[in-house]
Amino acid sequence: MNEKGDYMLIDILTIFPNMFTNIFDESIIKRAKEKNKVVINIHNFRDYSLDSHHKVDDVAYGGGAGMVLMPQPIFDCVLSLKKDYSKVILLTPSGIPYKQKMAYDLSKEKHLIIICGHYEGFDERIRKIVDLEISIGDYVLTGGEIPAMVLVDTITRLLPGVINEQSHLEDSFNDNLLDYPTYTKPRDFKGLKVPDILLSGDHKKIEEYRHKESLKKTKEIRPDLLEK
Repeated sequence: MNEKGDYMLIDILTIFPNMFTNIFDESIIKRAKEKNKVVINIHNFRDYSLDSHHKVDDVAYGGGAGMVLMPQPIFDCVLSLKKDYSKVILLTPSGIPYKQKMAYDLSKEKHLIIICGHYEGFDERIRKIVDLEISIGDYVLTGGEIPAMVLVDTITRLLPGVINEQSHLEDSFNDNLLDYPTYTKPRDFKGLKVPDILLSGDHKKIEEYRHKESLKKTKEIRPDLLEK
């Protein structure tokens, strides 16, 4: 094993570690862990607070609603984990919109440190130790824990050897297209039949049909993807 290891290491910083209980012990992520493709650690950055009551937030200078995360606990937690090759990610509504291409890029990293924000926000100086800011959508959640779960799920499934490569090559959003419709048994369900082309055995025609259906579906549901 080289210095960086032959697996991906993901460290998640949160003040609500119990939100992650069992979430990574199911399905594909569990399989990836069992295959030693990924190691996921949850860190309560409250443990790094120098305050006697382990306080991690305070009121904002200049006033305003809500509490703001202080820099010291997060700085110290990140710096205790960070390597030369680590990528530090801050989850925030003001971050770059998360896309499948980003999941592919991040799946090539060896060490991710993911910071879950909470409360009204975080001290601006925390951005000084961050490499990438990500948003999973134009809405506001109570914290970054659910977005962190989204990142781990989307990235882990792309790691080599976790799932069949063909499965994610045919995912929605590859080539800016939604996935084509799929069918299984029975061939006729309540009068709803499987398209004849899928039963033909002609793989070239099936591929052409699926591509056409992907285009049609994308045009109807997400025309903005075709504009890209």
